[in-house]
Amino acid sequence: MAETSPGRAYPEESLPVDGTVRRRMLRDETVLVLALSLGASGVSALISFIGSVTRPGGLKDQAATLNASAAPGRPWLDLAWQLFGITTALVPVALVAHFLLRERQSLRTLGFDRTRPRTDLGRGALVAAAIGSTGIAFYLAARGLGFNLTVVPEALPSVWWKYPVLILSAVQNSVLEEVIVVGYLLRRLDQLGWSPRASMAGSAVLRGSYHLYQGIGGFIGNVVMGVVFVYLYRRWGRVGPLVVAHSLLDIGAFVGYGLLAGKVGWLPTA
Repeated sequence: MAETSPGRAYPEESLPVDGTVRRRMLRDETVLVLALSLGASGVSALISFIGSVTRPGGLKDQAATLNASAAPGRPWLDLAWQLFGITTALVPVALVAHFLLRERQSLRTLGFDRTRPRTDLGRGALVAAAIGSTGIAFYLAARGLGFNLTVVPEALPSVWWKYPVLILSAVQNSVLEEVIVVGYLLRRLDQLGWSPRASMAGSAVLRGSYHLYQGIGGFIGNVVMGVVFVYLYRRWGRVGPLVVAHSLLDIGAFVGYGLLAGKVGWLPTA
């Protein structure tokens, strides 16, 4: 069975049923995957944002904390919770892999494999370098204008596993988001007959939605990033470089904050 390029339309025979039943299966499957992962995160972020804007004081005077301690004062229990959270967050990716197997495909269909490591690393590093500095400037500007909360990328205790866990957390975020919001979602929307522009908008808005807890700036910045990532995926046909880029961006944010917070004047802290 021939497969078309990733991110484009797919042949009708790729699934065992046709017509209305097939479309309903695809639609329901997509809704369930999102409800178990980043779609649910989008709803949670919206509720959090409503809470922030209705709270007395400006957004920049409030904090959005990532990678916080799960068991303060109990480092080994904390480590167990951190690893548990990272591992279980990747279950939706395993579910996507299962659904692809039912089509006689795999995550390789989305370009998430090790067949082109040098190309993926090189492209990912270039994308991260281009987005990283712009993203920091945009965040600082949005916070200064009162459109964003103060983002605290990490609040873990100073223990030996702090930075390894932050790196694992960054990679987990990247795999989850790029496999589901770009590779899987675009594949399903294409199969459901969405136009390229509509699927790009859907993917980008979804990415922005689960960052809304950071404020309007977080939403807009991630929508723009989503448009760029969808464009690059359509061009390259692989999520691999996007996972690399996202991982480098998050590692820079998490580890960089841990090393620089309170030591440089330009970095806002809670």
